[in-house]
Amino acid sequence: MDGINGKILKIHLGNKSYEIEDKDENFYRKYIGGRGIALYYMHKEISDNIDAFSPKNLLIFAAGLLTGVPGPAIPRYTVCAKSPLTDGFGESEAGGYWGPELKRAGFDAIIIKGKAEKPLYLFVKDGKVEFKEAKNIWGKETGEVEDIIKEELGDNKIKIAQIGPGGENMVRYANITNELRHYNGRTGLGGVMGSKNLKAIAVRGTKKLKLANRDKVVEIARWAAKEGMENPLADLLHKIGTPATVMGNNEAGALPTRNWQKGYYEDAEKISGETMQETIGQSPEGCFACPVRCKRKVKVEEKDIKVDPRYGGPEYETIAAMGSLLEINDLRIIAKANELCNRYTIDTISTGMTIAFAMECYEKGLLTKEETDGLELKFGNSKVVLSLIKKIAKRKGIGDLLAEGSLRAAKELGGQAKRYVYQVKGQELPMHDPRVKTGVGLQYALADYGADHMKAAHDSFYEKDDSYGTLTTKALGIYSHVKPESTSEDKVRLFKVLDLYWSLLDMLGACHFGFVPRGAVSIEQLMQLISASTGVYISLYELMQGAERATDMARIFNIKAGFTSQDDQLPEIFFTHFNNGPLKDKGAINKEKFKKAIKLRYEMMGWNESGVPRRSKITELGLDWINFEQ
Repeated sequence: MDGINGKILKIHLGNKSYEIEDKDENFYRKYIGGRGIALYYMHKEISDNIDAFSPKNLLIFAAGLLTGVPGPAIPRYTVCAKSPLTDGFGESEAGGYWGPELKRAGFDAIIIKGKAEKPLYLFVKDGKVEFKEAKNIWGKETGEVEDIIKEELGDNKIKIAQIGPGGENMVRYANITNELRHYNGRTGLGGVMGSKNLKAIAVRGTKKLKLANRDKVVEIARWAAKEGMENPLADLLHKIGTPATVMGNNEAGALPTRNWQKGYYEDAEKISGETMQETIGQSPEGCFACPVRCKRKVKVEEKDIKVDPRYGGPEYETIAAMGSLLEINDLRIIAKANELCNRYTIDTISTGMTIAFAMECYEKGLLTKEETDGLELKFGNSKVVLSLIKKIAKRKGIGDLLAEGSLRAAKELGGQAKRYVYQVKGQELPMHDPRVKTGVGLQYALADYGADHMKAAHDSFYEKDDSYGTLTTKALGIYSHVKPESTSEDKVRLFKVLDLYWSLLDMLGACHFGFVPRGAVSIEQLMQLISASTGVYISLYELMQGAERATDMARIFNIKAGFTSQDDQLPEIFFTHFNNGPLKDKGAINKEKFKKAIKLRYEMMGWNESGVPRRSKITELGLDWINFEQ
């Protein structure tokens, strides 16, 4: 089977040793890559009730089946562990160049076990591993670390995945970054890396991946770079990136504002993608072999504030979380907040949400000025945001409480504080309101790693019969539109299919922005890429079943960790109407219909009424090797 190495690297930090495990074609056909490979090892080697920061937790970096293939938009890799934020399955994907470099270095995945006695970093090159002392870089920010490691190893082509002080201090929503601008965000996996005294993993590969039909891969890549970029979705992402959605969400009355108290922000235009592009925006950036180049880069050179373009620029999620959610209308502050989070490696969504929670608690009298280190945590007070980010990353003062995440912080504060927390399974909500997109609500409620906006394509792609999604995903059995606000049986079926397809893209290493329905590359071309890369025929049915297998493995992991159907829920605010903007006194999701939709999804997945996979489904998917008592 071409396109892969067939080798899994196992690192034992405690005694600074490693071993290489060989895997055959059937293993990759069954578990594909990414979360599929990670969950296989998590079930094999993690006991049920460990603490996420225990040395017994595994930290797994797993490339997708196609990662590193020089086709369009296939740069991504997955990191998994037990999450310190949710206490369940933790997963995060990132683009950039690190994943392809890992494949060229000779491995499809790295499994990190144990804890180093002293801080270290790993250097993986062409099938070999070196353990390097990290005393001189521990405590330093990401940009400086990048420079030191490359100088120490004498190679500027090295790709580095690393943590900053946020990860070292085990902030429960700490990230992992590669190339300073690409992030394994959410779920706190940077904190797990910090708990293991592992500062970075530098990778270098000098060999090309062997492909069965390189000419076919190049043909599709060239098509995507030319005809594919004529697609309006790809063109908009290239020109403005994800910040293009700020104004659309606001005009729809669904831009999260003032800790979700509002859905319309009067100053949205000041923080829009268009304004960013006209003021502080620089040229776009991209990931390995991707023509879309959707990543933003910003620069501010003013007397009172400077923003380094080396750390990229804010995506839509960051603009909303650090902007409208806090009622901050200064793009410079938002860009600086993004830079600080990137220097420290803490998640911008959870950081913004936790600060918004603290601001509402402060205004409601649940936090005093003495408890906030003298900071006046009021909405719109941009002066406190940057200070709070530093305190969170370093766990100083009020930052130590907020570094625990909003749900744990609310439990610590007690009283009415939990009313101002918006989370699912312990993870703070992304910046998309499910009242205007109920499929997103199903994603939030059912995502195995906590509320996430990239669990499936959004409802708007299936709003009409001639919508782009409806037209391009017929191979998945989607033939007609479903209204965005619907909770019908058709909506449940649609998002069951899309959830599995989206997971499949992650397991292949394919970026959602490159492939239908969010990008231009078709399902037929995706299948051609798989055949051209591997040299074997793998059917769409087989691939979708692989995605379902991974979904059930994640579900079982969470059940063993103590999750129940009660955790498949939405915050109460989404069952109430909007209170301002164009949707004022409208929009509430019907709670009973939503609960029925959740139950129907269970049935469609072959789970019982409590959301537990039935023995027949476990057997069908070949998962009866997992130790699981129903």
